[in-house]
Amino acid sequence: MTREHSYPFIPYRPERYPEDEMLRRGRGFYELMDQRRSVRFFSDDPVPRECVELAVRAANTAPSGAHQQPWKFVLIGDAETKKRVREAAEAEERRNYEGGRLPPDWREALAPLETTSDKAYLETVPWLVVCFAEKYEPRLDGTKRKHYYVNESVGIACGMFIAALHTMGLSTLTHTPNPMAFLTEICERPSNERPYILFPVGYAADDAEVPDLTRKPLSEVLIEMP
Repeated sequence: MTREHSYPFIPYRPERYPEDEMLRRGRGFYELMDQRRSVRFFSDDPVPRECVELAVRAANTAPSGAHQQPWKFVLIGDAETKKRVREAAEAEERRNYEGGRLPPDWREALAPLETTSDKAYLETVPWLVVCFAEKYEPRLDGTKRKHYYVNESVGIACGMFIAALHTMGLSTLTHTPNPMAFLTEICERPSNERPYILFPVGYAADDAEVPDLTRKPLSEVLIEMP
């Protein structure tokens, strides 16, 4: 079929696998990801920078509204900046946990995780990665290029970032202190970006523990229409 386009297009021919190979790959990926857990106990063992770069490269392949790729990933590895992030994050979290900013139903939902305002892992891990969402792109003439479906696009990219880390044997946590404006200041980001997720990145500690949780069965999350 010959199509006419106003913009450049290129052929796309992804490989098609036999059905048994499709299922083998799908099962393997599911089994790998089913082992993934959010971690709050990390080792301080060094992690190659390239591993984080590869995870960001993977995130950057995510689909996005109008292909605007409205994300920036800020990589933090120096001890002083990690300390500043921890101190600022804990200050906000103390207002949440000890200051009463969390409503009772939120506290009840968090109880099985036993989370507290202590975020020591933000200094323990070799890397912190902060994902920022771009609300718009400033043009050279002073106007703004609006971005579309920003939350959806950045959320997908962050999911792919997490999957890439897990594939390499690394652990992380989706830390979203509220409010997060301190990350804009510490990371020296412009006003068109807002902090989206703070990721500690490293190896799980040898004595790491995670809550004994179960995931919803397929029957609860997949609804097939007649």
